[in-house]
Amino acid sequence: MKALVATDYMPLDRITVTELPTPAPEPGQVLIRVEAAALNPLDLALITGAAKDLFPVDHPLVIGMDAAGTVAEVGEGVSGYAPGDPVLAFTGRAGAVAEYTVASPGPLLARRPAGLDSVHGAAIPESGLTAVCLLRAVRLTAGESVLIVGATGGIGLYAVQLADALGARVIATSVADDEEYVRGLGAADTVDYKNADVVEETLRLVPGGVDVVVDLVNSGEGLTNTARAVRPGGRLVSPLFGPDDLGRDVSPVYIGSFQAEPGDLEDLAARASDGRLRVEIGARYAFDDAVQAVVDFAGKHIRGKVVITTS
Repeated sequence: MKALVATDYMPLDRITVTELPTPAPEPGQVLIRVEAAALNPLDLALITGAAKDLFPVDHPLVIGMDAAGTVAEVGEGVSGYAPGDPVLAFTGRAGAVAEYTVASPGPLLARRPAGLDSVHGAAIPESGLTAVCLLRAVRLTAGESVLIVGATGGIGLYAVQLADALGARVIATSVADDEEYVRGLGAADTVDYKNADVVEETLRLVPGGVDVVVDLVNSGEGLTNTARAVRPGGRLVSPLFGPDDLGRDVSPVYIGSFQAEPGDLEDLAARASDGRLRVEIGARYAFDDAVQAVVDFAGKHIRGKVVITTS
């Protein structure tokens, strides 16, 4: 099969599309004929080795972790799935940008509804599930205010919509050109992070501070600054890591990897299928252009998700 591969830790432009043996599903796995795969920031760090202390990988590394397609084969002991079933999946830290990949039934594999094509389905798993888990971790509720830093990225586009669906007032960071876009996702207010101080503008919009900050951009001491936008006693959540003490009784929650619950991925797929969840495809590439897709993903501001079609 064809696959997008890194043979060692290397610069992004040195990865290649090459031939590898088609994987066979082990007991408890399904083999997926991949139709589309999406990129995530962690993919870049796995290729270059920037994340090797936390997430070491075996080589050759088949790049990608989000896939959509159809079940080609089921392993021993698998029930509930059969060849031909349309699915979307989080494959772990490897394997998605290939003609075939394997996934395990459970919270990270779901049937793809008839109204959800493979391109949009592939754009959901990692980012959508991360957004779900971030909002769950801070128990965001109706009537609360939330600042989402990084609202136009892959996770942000889902976090804005899901927070709005919960009944929260969403303040989203963006550039001026993206203001209409993030308001369309459900943001009540926007902050142009290139031309305004995000914290000061948020405090102008919500004197006293927001109940929750979801920071998808900053890490370390940078989160201490963002926390100034939170009211005393409020919460800050990040998929990155920062100080345990943010001051003013602000509670930090750090999620290094999401813990999806049964039904989470099915719910996201259903919302996308019936129009309650917008899936923004910022760029789409053919398999032969997969290397360029990775390079562009790293070097350009792309609103939404980058997807590679593999069939």
